[in-house]
Amino acid sequence: MWWFQQGLSFLPVALVVWSAASFVFSYITAIVLHHVDPLVPYISDTGTIPPERCLFGIMLNVSTFLGMATMYVRYKQVSALSPEKPKILRLNKLGLTLGWLSCFGLCIIANFQKCILYYIHVLGACLTFGVGSIYMLVQTVLSYLMQPELHSKDIFWARLAVFLWSSSSILSMFVSSVVLYSGLYGQNLVQKLHWDPQERGYTPHIISTVSEWSLAFSFLSFFLTYIRDFQKISLRAVVSLQGQTLHESPRSFRAEEQALLIAGSI
Repeated sequence: MWWFQQGLSFLPVALVVWSAASFVFSYITAIVLHHVDPLVPYISDTGTIPPERCLFGIMLNVSTFLGMATMYVRYKQVSALSPEKPKILRLNKLGLTLGWLSCFGLCIIANFQKCILYYIHVLGACLTFGVGSIYMLVQTVLSYLMQPELHSKDIFWARLAVFLWSSSSILSMFVSSVVLYSGLYGQNLVQKLHWDPQERGYTPHIISTVSEWSLAFSFLSFFLTYIRDFQKISLRAVVSLQGQTLHESPRSFRAEEQALLIAGSI
């Protein structure tokens, strides 16, 4: 059995590989069609013009689903390992909520392009990267609280390092973007897809784009730390037949529903 076939480790592997492919494929398509400059464009710029916009959108929508599934499995794993620790359980629920909000932001990024609906796109980016970074922090704290009984120290330090990488990328991107869009280098820079290295504003533009790519891959790297944990999880479905036909509800189901109605549970 290959390492990615053990347990549910294929989930974070699929999330990382598919998301990275969505960035790379849309980038290659945009470069081949001369829609953006080859030297580090914004990720969002590589998904602005058809046909790469269609590829970018549909692949990130799949990434959203994979991210939600991965975060839910992580939530169930922590709940099962620490059923009697209220602090960990509260943090775990917070982490799931933040993670799913981040996935919703990714869905917004995929479906609302930067050059068409800029402010909605920025909202999606804030949810994805801003809320997502808090999700990473919560999971890092959980890893700290669960060591050494349930987590090794190496996993905690790895997640802390990736979180610091992500935070530094966010800070660098924020500062360079504020400088770039402050009005000192012209107007309507949001619509600008081609940059000349000799023009004003090129340096903060490059810092901003490099920071964005760094931020994206720091997020993907964080989910790589889930692989070893997910190798210890298995999933199976148990089918229980309540009758031999599908025409009507079994008597046991009707009796249970009546009992619940009398008890006021429904």
